[in-house]
Amino acid sequence: MEKQINVGMLGFGTVGSGVATIIKENEKQLSQKLGAVVKIKKIAVRDIEKNRGADINGSELTTDINDVIQDESIQVIVEVMGGVEEAHYAIEKALKASKAVITANKDLMALHGHTLLKLAEEHQADLYYEASVAGGIPIIRTLEDGLASDRISTIMGIVNGTTNYILTKMKEEGWSYEDALKEAQALGFAESDPTSDVEGLDAARKMAILATLAFSMEVYLDDVEVTGMTNITAEDMALAEQFGYSVKMLGFAEKDEDGVDVAVEPVFLKSSHPLAAVRNEYNAVYVYGDAVGETMFYGPGAGSMPTATSVVSDVIAACRNLLLGVAGARHIDYVNDRQIKQEDQQHAQFFHRLLVKDKIGVFSALTDIYGKYEASLSSIIQRPGDTEGEAEVILITHPVSRKNHHKIIEELNGSDVVKTIISQYRVEGGDR
Repeated sequence: MEKQINVGMLGFGTVGSGVATIIKENEKQLSQKLGAVVKIKKIAVRDIEKNRGADINGSELTTDINDVIQDESIQVIVEVMGGVEEAHYAIEKALKASKAVITANKDLMALHGHTLLKLAEEHQADLYYEASVAGGIPIIRTLEDGLASDRISTIMGIVNGTTNYILTKMKEEGWSYEDALKEAQALGFAESDPTSDVEGLDAARKMAILATLAFSMEVYLDDVEVTGMTNITAEDMALAEQFGYSVKMLGFAEKDEDGVDVAVEPVFLKSSHPLAAVRNEYNAVYVYGDAVGETMFYGPGAGSMPTATSVVSDVIAACRNLLLGVAGARHIDYVNDRQIKQEDQQHAQFFHRLLVKDKIGVFSALTDIYGKYEASLSSIIQRPGDTEGEAEVILITHPVSRKNHHKIIEELNGSDVVKTIISQYRVEGGDR
């Protein structure tokens, strides 16, 4: 008689229905891969009467997550209900019962992933979370397995499809930020409250997870320097193109002998960089390793079926471990002590666009400010302003510490020759 592994699901929304569809439609293929039947036995939902839009015949519905977790015949728990507190409770309880857990919950993993992984090891249970970052792109498994033998120094990523869609439309269609956001909301790429996406919080959670894996170090959400994209204008996009750049909302995770630097911010990215060509709602993660060099992983970052594909791949991995008797055998200890760079250790180039008074001594005053904070300039351009007596000055610095960059901005705001700082961006040339 063929073996059977029972799966319990917590939540059955967009991703959950996709998981059920994939498992049902690929039942024979999964059975051949594993040598066992995978069956969704029980599903916790908020409303039992709701039309599910997926074939769940043979699965029992319940409104109590404990009915799923406490069922001794269920060996694998799939958490796709979202939120943090209830999901945290459920996953902790499942791990303490030595059940394998698969989650797509980036918020939970960014906040509590370190302790949950240790709990999983303690109770000899698997905890997989591929779908928590970049949807259908298998970036977590790549970092854990495929690149495990390499020393990763840099991760750069477009890890939020909403912001990339907005910037694509601003660049290619000339739309304003507001119009592009409305279109993204109409198509379902953006929530009615887009704050988490456009202020960089969603991407920050994902970068904290990726940095932890890539550098084998505890990196927390509070370690991520975050700047939102709501001040980007179509004029900035056009200006970037003139200078050979594209404006992208990027996540960065970088490590050297001084420590780790993690940030999410709008960036002037050299147009020749492979990330610059990523359009619309797609995600991409660029990884640089000492041995492998440059690699990039590209695909859909959200959606029912792409995300469900990652969830099911984790289900297969957990089932295989159960069948081989090696569940929970992964070692979780981090190789590197926690070492997060302070602002005076974080270095980058910056683009500044200033409106200044058009008079003698302006350039001298500006260079004095930059020189005071050890920021040499790679380029400086003056253009006529729209009003008589004004000029526009564009400057790109050589690498400068983030601490000194903040001091420069503070002095520019207080200078009697600067009328306003029109825009400022990090500059990334892509050179490693």
